[in-house]
Amino acid sequence: MQARNSSAKQNSGRKTGASFTETGRRTQIVAAAIDVIAEIGYHRASFAKIAERAGLSSTGMISYHFDGRDDLMREVVTEVMQLADGYLRPRIEAHESYAARLRASIEGNLDLFAEYPNHLAAIVEILSNLRGGDPGMVAFLDTTEANLVIQAEQLRKAQRAGEFCVFDPWVMMRAIRAAIDDVVRRATHDPDLDVRAAGRELADLFDRATRRAS
Repeated sequence: MQARNSSAKQNSGRKTGASFTETGRRTQIVAAAIDVIAEIGYHRASFAKIAERAGLSSTGMISYHFDGRDDLMREVVTEVMQLADGYLRPRIEAHESYAARLRASIEGNLDLFAEYPNHLAAIVEILSNLRGGDPGMVAFLDTTEANLVIQAEQLRKAQRAGEFCVFDPWVMMRAIRAAIDDVVRRATHDPDLDVRAAGRELADLFDRATRRAS
C-alpha cells in the first residue's frame, strides 16, 4: 500500500539501503508525527513540533529522512494501514458467517482505537484533510475507495447467501465507515468515551440493519 517516489529517493543521493540506525530514526520520526497529528491536528503538525516530540535537535533530521511533508504523511498512513491490517484481518477471518465477520470488523476497528488511539486519530485527520496535489496521497485515497468496494462486495455475497436482507451495499458500507470514523473523531475530544462499548453498539445497530429476518 505504500506509494513512494523511488526516483526522487535515488536522485537525492542518499544510500539505497538504509542502515539499522537510519531505519530506527525514520520509525522514531513517524511515531512522533502520529502523536503530534493526533493531538493538535494535521495542519498544525509542523516539522518543528514533530522534531520536538521525537527529541531531535533540528528539523533537518526529518528533512534528511523524508522528502518533505507529503513523504512523511505517506509513511504515517502506511504505518497505520499496516498496523490495522495486522490487527483486524485475523479477527475477521476467524469467523465463517458474514454477520460474524461484519461484527468483528466493526468492533475490531474500535478495539484497535482503544489500544492505539493516536494511530487511528492521525489517519482520520490526514485523510479528511487531503486537498489533491500529491499523487501519493491521492493513491491512498484511491486504495481506501477500492477497499470500500471490496467490503461492499462482501455485503452483496452475504445477500446472495441469504444471510443479509435487501439494501444497497455501497450505501451500507459508506454508512458503516462513516459511523466508525465519527466515533474516532468524537473520542479524540472526549477521553471518557467508551469506544469499545460504542463499537458493540454500532455492531448491534448494523447487525439489525443488515440481517435477514427469520
